[in-house]
Amino acid sequence: MENGTFPLYFNLTMYVNIGYYRYPAFVLCILLFAIIVSANLMIILVISQERTLHEPMYIFIACLSINSLYGSAGFFPRFLMDLLSDTHLISRPACFTQIYVIYSYASYELTILSIMAYDRYVAVCQPLHYHSKMTSKTVLKMAAFAWISPLYSVAVCLYLTIRLPLCGNKIVKVYCAIWNIAKLSCVTTAIYNIVGLLVTTITVFLPLAYVMYTYLRILLVCRKSSSEFKAKVFQTCLPHTISFVIYSITVYCDIALSRLNIEKLNPFAAIIVSLEFILIPPILNPLVYGLKLPEITRHIFRMLSWSKTKT
Repeated sequence: MENGTFPLYFNLTMYVNIGYYRYPAFVLCILLFAIIVSANLMIILVISQERTLHEPMYIFIACLSINSLYGSAGFFPRFLMDLLSDTHLISRPACFTQIYVIYSYASYELTILSIMAYDRYVAVCQPLHYHSKMTSKTVLKMAAFAWISPLYSVAVCLYLTIRLPLCGNKIVKVYCAIWNIAKLSCVTTAIYNIVGLLVTTITVFLPLAYVMYTYLRILLVCRKSSSEFKAKVFQTCLPHTISFVIYSITVYCDIALSRLNIEKLNPFAAIIVSLEFILIPPILNPLVYGLKLPEITRHIFRMLSWSKTKT
């Protein structure tokens, strides 16, 4: 194959020329990045320092916050640089590295949400067996599996994408994405599409189906329970439900956008939709869990008041 079929750079063409408005946009985005980092770090610090929060549910919440930091670090630095730049070229290695980070972040988010659903299912439907099933070793294995499995699945898709000979270098997005690169292929991508569909089913649709199944079982148990029990279940399950629904909607929007003719859409609307699953969960997860779970809220306020008295 000719060297020209493997371009050294990709051109991110979805960036809109907003002139001097790029500077307010840069300030707004860097503030958003700072809020994401500080809010998620606060959740991680509170859960790691408070022994009373060393329980499966809170450990998985900390995993979500770690993943938010990971995904944001893989997206924001490059995005902020592109906001101030007149050209939006990204090197081939940097592009595929960005794909790996963003896709593994997205897959891990779903995997950890499905594990959290299992945790809630055991706590509500099998309370007498909860401590025997959700031991510290089991939690550690689950967290490791949730992290390792997306790394391998994304690596398979990325390896196949890297091998594709391309007939162009224009990616209609503000960040690198596998589907957009596959559309540039000079050869048929039938096999790649089958593998991609299989991986998507395993990493996206199976976790989604499992979460819905566990919550159906929880609803069946709650239907026959007391009002006090229902209120307690509602308080502990609501944050996870909100996170799951928000993330499902944002992922669906991104998948739907990749199948549409973006040139016919409003460019600003297309950019916002494409960024939803990267921006919304990292900033909403700490707010949802910090405000809805009283244990975390209490310790956050205690930590903030202690830092104020110390200064």
